[in-house]
Amino acid sequence: MVVAENPRVRKKIRLTRADTVFNITVRVVAVLALVISLYPLYFVVIASISSPEAISLGKVVFLPKEINFDAYQFVLKESRIWSGYANTIFYTVFGTVFGTAVVLMAAFALSRKELWGRNVIMKLMVFTMFFSGGLIPTYMVVNGLGLVNTRLVLILLGSVSVYNMIIARTFFQNTLPEELFEAAELDGCGTARFFLQIALPLSKAIVAVIALYVAVSHWNSYFTAMIYTTNTKLYPLQLVLRDILILGQSLTNITDASELEAMAERQRIAQIIKYVVIIVSSAPAIAAYPFLQKYFVQGVMIGSVKG
Repeated sequence: MVVAENPRVRKKIRLTRADTVFNITVRVVAVLALVISLYPLYFVVIASISSPEAISLGKVVFLPKEINFDAYQFVLKESRIWSGYANTIFYTVFGTVFGTAVVLMAAFALSRKELWGRNVIMKLMVFTMFFSGGLIPTYMVVNGLGLVNTRLVLILLGSVSVYNMIIARTFFQNTLPEELFEAAELDGCGTARFFLQIALPLSKAIVAVIALYVAVSHWNSYFTAMIYTTNTKLYPLQLVLRDILILGQSLTNITDASELEAMAERQRIAQIIKYVVIIVSSAPAIAAYPFLQKYFVQGVMIGSVKG
């Protein structure tokens, strides 16, 4: 006879003194880690709306001092900011679509045992993670293909990552059973159809993870644009903000007395421009993070257990 357990009756677990000390220690460490992680971000926010003089004197610690938005006005009045946002969104959207498609197709092919020479191909790909031809040979190849000063170079370069490919391949190997492919093959389903109609619908988690990784990489990218583009109309947001930061911190020769006041004001707010630049470039990613947090967790766990 099975006796149903009354949910109202719960056994109280008596913690030893060592358990209590351990739990308190873990909570204290967790709180300290939270403060250490959040305070730099909080400081950037309050420093961006404080006066430069208060920051220089070390008065800005927990609360903003002499609140003003001069640095925001200086940065946001630049029309290049908005064109940089538009370019970055364009590169991120199309680069994510291209990169995710290539990574998933390559990973699925490498996960199939019937692919001839897949181990050799995988070793060659892993080799490129540690060794490359260098910046100058890469530039020569890109220039030879006619991609310099084009939007295409900012979409293609950096979209495909061997690391992401390894994660996706491990997911396909551990998630899609061989029996599923054999059953589909008996019903006349080809490899391409199996990938599009069966594998992808069953792999929404890895699709979201790879797309997220590629999108974040494109959003934060500036080095590719700095090397392969000289047309300012093609600059992504990160490179535009870099130029504004350099402009705000540089001094030019003053040849006209009427420029003295504007130059002095620009130099005064140059100290807080860097904080505004951080906020302007990071705000969209920070706003989207709460909705994408679960995919970050999945990305960490995928491939960690091999079944």
